Amino acid sequence: MPTRSILFLSFLAVAAVAGWNSAYATEDTYAAIRERLDDCSVCHGENGASENSEIPVLAGQEMYYLYVQLKDFKAGRRTNPIMETIAKTMEKSEMKLVAKYLSEQEWPNIGFKADPEKAAKGQTAANSGQCVACHLGNYHGASRIPRLAGQHPDYLLKTMLDFKHQVRKNSPAVATLLTSFSDEDLADMADYMGNM
Repeated sequence: MPTRSILFLSFLAVAAVAGWNSAYATEDTYAAIRERLDDCSVCHGENGASENSEIPVLAGQEMYYLYVQLKDFKAGRRTNPIMETIAKTMEKSEMKLVAKYLSEQEWPNIGFKADPEKAAKGQTAANSGQCVACHLGNYHGASRIPRLAGQHPDYLLKTMLDFKHQVRKNSPAVATLLTSFSDEDLADMADYMGNM
């Protein structure tokens, strides 16, 4: 057998083993939190791809944002009876792994189509609030800042109203900003961002 063929076959064998080791390492990395992830999927859907309009998509969300939210639930800075109970049983290392795993998943297409007139009003309102300064121009977020584009509008609206009415208190700057908008403005913004 020519040397070139032997080298090529050796390369294929090494690549196959490396690929297997990579897949095994990824699975092994999350083995310790597999039960936690199964618990997440009960409400948030498989791999965090929620199909329930009132429950947020977590798949593909910013890793550090997810981690901070778990910490806030544990510390009582953010309230939700289910999430508080779960977060209080989690160690810091588990929170980081869960957040990392969910952030690595593909953001799903929720299939939402906004009324064009409402979406246009929502874009105007979002522009006036300079939401892009933190959430970026495509509303995909950044470290500690959540992705809003393609999130369930019902969840977005509830979240914005919770901030506005001081129900959610873990981001005072957001709460202050949202008090300047009418509830109708916020509903239009939720539709605009959900449609992205």
